[in-house]
Amino acid sequence: MTAPFQPAELMNRAAFDVGGRPRLVFGPGCAARVGELARELGGRRALLVTDAGLVRAGHAARVADHLRSAGLTVATFDRVHENPTTEDVGACLAAAREARVDLLVGLGGGSAMDTAKGANFLLTNGGEMRDYWGVGKAGREMLPFIAVPTTTGTGSEMQCAALIADAVTHQKMACLDAKALARVALLDPELTRTQPPRVAACAGIDALSHAIESAVTTKRTAASLAYSRAAYDLITEALPRLLTAPADRDRGRMQLGAAFAGAAIERSMLGAAHAAANPLTARFQVPHGFAVGLMLPGVIRFNAGDGGVRALYREALGREPEALAGEVAALCARAGGPRSLRACGATPGDLPVLAALAEKQWTAEFNPRRITEAGFAALYAAVLE
Repeated sequence: MTAPFQPAELMNRAAFDVGGRPRLVFGPGCAARVGELARELGGRRALLVTDAGLVRAGHAARVADHLRSAGLTVATFDRVHENPTTEDVGACLAAAREARVDLLVGLGGGSAMDTAKGANFLLTNGGEMRDYWGVGKAGREMLPFIAVPTTTGTGSEMQCAALIADAVTHQKMACLDAKALARVALLDPELTRTQPPRVAACAGIDALSHAIESAVTTKRTAASLAYSRAAYDLITEALPRLLTAPADRDRGRMQLGAAFAGAAIERSMLGAAHAAANPLTARFQVPHGFAVGLMLPGVIRFNAGDGGVRALYREALGREPEALAGEVAALCARAGGPRSLRACGATPGDLPVLAALAEKQWTAEFNPRRITEAGFAALYAAVLE
């Protein structure tokens, strides 16, 4: 998948509107254009998918008003939960059917985007979420989807994947299909002002990990590398200031960096740090960004044990791997993430179980250096204390 534009050319612009899939609209206050953009896509009846916190913050009402001002009828589903399950998607699907919608708007973080995408799969193609687990399983086109992120982490607005957990087995299913990709990603930095500081910190570490891991996977391409490097440069500039005294420019650059990192994932996938992080979130409820941040320095060092991969880090990101690992660890510490597995509640007896789970994670197969269950056990052991 090629890049519809050169991200480096957009990094220093205060606002822009560039074509592609998704069309990328960026700039302070641009959320006011959501109604106009929805009408351009032929929308008449929209479902706004969001969460209770954004309702309380007033963002949901403002976006709904912009849609109505453009002549759309708007229904709101505001019961998005973190790490959405098949039950959450089912509830969103019921709301979409009741309102007879022809367009979806996801307002929030990755959970809102995933819930909207999941409902879109089922609304247009039928069946159950497990039917779409994998790549390219949808046979019919989906409804137009506009993604409006209010956090600066997942980059889900630039990706075609819906990550949905089975409500019974808790297995997280990655459902990827180009038809699920947003038609428009609307990046308004003003919407990120209400992020709680800890959420912003955790999301920022997640975005940084996306930029770094996507730069060296076995699926990397010239296009993904362009996005990875632009994301890395934006995030490493903005994140330290966001952790102390954030300014509007920093919020904008962080939001754009997260989106570019998401675009890199779409073309390159992720690696062993995400594979190692997912069991920590599932078993010990470590927030995803902090879990990845804890494991990423060790993964960088492990990968750099291969001379070819060590060179990849230098070429893709302009950093020596050891320096890069140290910088990630320092940023995670400043962000308030855990510094050890012991701080997360893990004991030595948990390591074999965690390693077995990590080795089965789908992102592990894209790591630039092959890693086994024993390799994951060693990674966990290195951060136990």
